[in-house]
Amino acid sequence: MKVIGIIASPRGKASNTLQLMNGVLKGAREEGAATELVDIYSLDIGYCTACGNCYVSGDCTLFDDFPALFDTLMDADGVVLGAPNYIDSIPAPLKAMFDRMADAIHCQMFYGKYGCSVCTAGGGNHGPVVEYMNHALSSLGAITVGGVGVAMKDGEEALSTGIRDSVELGRKLVSSIRGECSYPEQEAALLQRRDYFRQLVLWNKDTWTHEYDWYAQMGWLTPEQ
Repeated sequence: MKVIGIIASPRGKASNTLQLMNGVLKGAREEGAATELVDIYSLDIGYCTACGNCYVSGDCTLFDDFPALFDTLMDADGVVLGAPNYIDSIPAPLKAMFDRMADAIHCQMFYGKYGCSVCTAGGGNHGPVVEYMNHALSSLGAITVGGVGVAMKDGEEALSTGIRDSVELGRKLVSSIRGECSYPEQEAALLQRRDYFRQLVLWNKDTWTHEYDWYAQMGWLTPEQ
């Protein structure tokens, strides 16, 4: 079992968000998972140009670090996202990664994966950022198991509590991957989302050949489709 953490903070080892991320990965390791941390600020992730080539062939026309990062994510059973609050949203490198995953969203390529998110904020409003990152994971087909946010204005005690909560979140992530937790509402929403994107792919199957083939290979099409 492998859990990948994607940290999107420009502050390196001084990052408060990194402390939460490390807590999640620590909890995952304590439950027996192998973990890997990826600093997205160390990567070259270009902006999506909306060319649509990935729908057709599965390949991106940009040559940078995204394909290798995506392969790393696809090999994982669990994905942890970590970012500070940037005007009630996320830093640009993480958004660039999300924008490059339209094909993965259409194909629900994170089906079977579990995820969670952590965020720190100077003054607050970390909750919506955690929700946004978890929404991105859900959009990709993953089940999300929760999140942790800390307002740094509340002091070191709040951060310490957040780190402890993050360790528990990591344990819960691994427990969920093992099938020890159930998320019936999310599972129902996931099936509805897949039905929506399957219909979208079927409408465009003559041009979106890669995505049509993906649905066929996954067994998500009926014989007449």
